[in-house]
Amino acid sequence: MTQMTPHVEFRHTSNGESETRHLGELAGRAALPGDVIGLIGDLGAGKTQFVKGLAVGAGVESASLVTSPTFVLMNSYAGRVPVRHYDLYRLEKPDLEALGYLDLLPTSVTVVEWSDKAGDLLGDRLEVRIESTGATTRDLRACATGPRGRALGGRIRALLEADAKRGPPGG
Repeated sequence: MTQMTPHVEFRHTSNGESETRHLGELAGRAALPGDVIGLIGDLGAGKTQFVKGLAVGAGVESASLVTSPTFVLMNSYAGRVPVRHYDLYRLEKPDLEALGYLDLLPTSVTVVEWSDKAGDLLGDRLEVRIESTGATTRDLRACATGPRGRALGGRIRALLEADAKRGPPGG
């Protein structure tokens, strides 16, 4: 197995759930079928909030449809780009093949909470680490593990830069 060396694509500070969802929405707008995003962070860090935004950005009807698949392991959401949402929290050694990961990968954007449990088995991806820095603030750092993750990170970074030029809503 090839060892993948991460490449930092962007860092972002979120000041609350809505900002974390917004970053996820940008990721969903940038995502293409076959893209993989791994999410790492403690319980309550905001991984599912990120996925709610990503789903909306990918064309899913409503963020309220998104729930953490902790007990079912994978949820699917229909949108402009289908979203496959995995949660590996309860798995000690994830069997990605048994979860249908490889079969579904080319047809959707795949988001994996607790992706560190699978390591390089996920392949080329954009890994987003979410760290709590205060009661509501989070530091999000995205690292690409290969060319596809790097391309996705670049598209998200471009959307973040365009947002920054526009300024805050109503401002």
